[in-house]
Amino acid sequence: MSALSVIWDRYATGKTGDSPPPPFNLQRWLSLASLGVIASVAIGLGIISTRFVVTESIERDAMLSSQFIQSIASTEVRHMALPASMTMGELLDDRQDGHHPQSMLEARQQARSEFLDHISMLPDALLANIYGADRVIVWSTNPTLVGKDMSGNQDLEKAFSSTVQVASSYDEVTAGRTEQKFIRAPRTLFIENYIPLLDDAGNVASVVEIYKEPQDLVLRIQRGFALIWLATSVAGGLIYVGLYGSVRRASGLVARQQSQRVADETFVALGEMSSAVAHGLRNPLAAIRSSAELAQDRVPPPARKNIADIIGQVDRLSTWGRELLISARPPSGEPEAVEPIAVISAALHGFDQQIRRSGVRVEFVAEAAPAVISHRVLLAQVLSNLFANALEAMPNGGLLRIEVKPDDSGKRLLLAITDTGQGMTRTQETLAFKPYYSTKPGGLGVGLVVAKRIMERFGGQVSLSSRERKGTRICLNFKVAGGRF
Repeated sequence: MSALSVIWDRYATGKTGDSPPPPFNLQRWLSLASLGVIASVAIGLGIISTRFVVTESIERDAMLSSQFIQSIASTEVRHMALPASMTMGELLDDRQDGHHPQSMLEARQQARSEFLDHISMLPDALLANIYGADRVIVWSTNPTLVGKDMSGNQDLEKAFSSTVQVASSYDEVTAGRTEQKFIRAPRTLFIENYIPLLDDAGNVASVVEIYKEPQDLVLRIQRGFALIWLATSVAGGLIYVGLYGSVRRASGLVARQQSQRVADETFVALGEMSSAVAHGLRNPLAAIRSSAELAQDRVPPPARKNIADIIGQVDRLSTWGRELLISARPPSGEPEAVEPIAVISAALHGFDQQIRRSGVRVEFVAEAAPAVISHRVLLAQVLSNLFANALEAMPNGGLLRIEVKPDDSGKRLLLAITDTGQGMTRTQETLAFKPYYSTKPGGLGVGLVVAKRIMERFGGQVSLSSRERKGTRICLNFKVAGGRF
């Protein structure tokens, strides 16, 4: 690796002194923050939705139960031909039989008995209690509760005072609730429903309490829970993925722009330095070479070899200077339609002597190649750099294969240059397009960089693949010329 590549490493990685603290990772923190917000919102919506489903389902079941009980009560009163002024609410407390005419005692008892039979046969019922106006249980499907005073029960008091049904749901039996004495323990969610029955004046005469374990309703609620949480999870996941993708793209764009800015600033600094070095060395090198050439004919033969070495080293430094100037100068020139076969043939012709001298065999495989968007002079420069690299990698002979063919879409043209030289290691392949990095002793490491910049200048692409001791393959991807460009 050359000294310039070391300088570039320091510029690119920031390792110019003490290591700075790690930069703030915007993508990570935005991702975590968005995940937390989305998860909180999704969980909150899920909880609110499930509670709404449970509340609405319970209230709906309570309303239907109330309507059913009141309908049975009205039907039994009419069925026994009792006076219209008499209601089932007044008949359920048998302690009040003495306050009604004895002539209709049997009809009242029959209506009450049939009504209680309906109550005891309700589907999904765990327990049914009937409260008198004094809050005492006057009838129950669990006989041990008859006679119990339930004064102080808030739900019961609310049913007596508001004349509307009162419903509550439970996941398990509540300790201390005397009325929750079930003959069969509930397995899942169960509902407590207080249904007030009115007298003729519109006052609550008695209250029917029904404990139900509606299996069908429970299954529907569970399916609703599963659907709500599934939809919430999927929606939250999709929102997060979309937001994360946007954040990632934005973060990548910012990172690329920052990297490009650093690279541009570094190129400017190195370009200025390169220009100064190249211009500063040009005249001294020219003077040294001229003096060496003049002295070469005047010195004894043993010293001529040393002078030839001086001239060779001066020529090498001059070549470095030209390459520095080329790398520092941005590619210029308007895009034009270029015939690639003609440019390839011309560039290859310039290496005829080197090809014969090194014993390299050339294979040129070209299909019908359309014109591409490029610049003839700059493309010739790119190809010359690539051919020079390939031939230098095969000093003892080998195969140089050049393939040209359009891609399947017909909108791009592919040019592959393959050699059978020494190839590169995986690390060298990764660093191949890094400015001022070279695998050749004395190499400046700007050829591939210039080629990449020229290709991208005209909408093309360049890629490299290599295997150690197997060779290297460079692929140029051009835009096919067509219409305006």
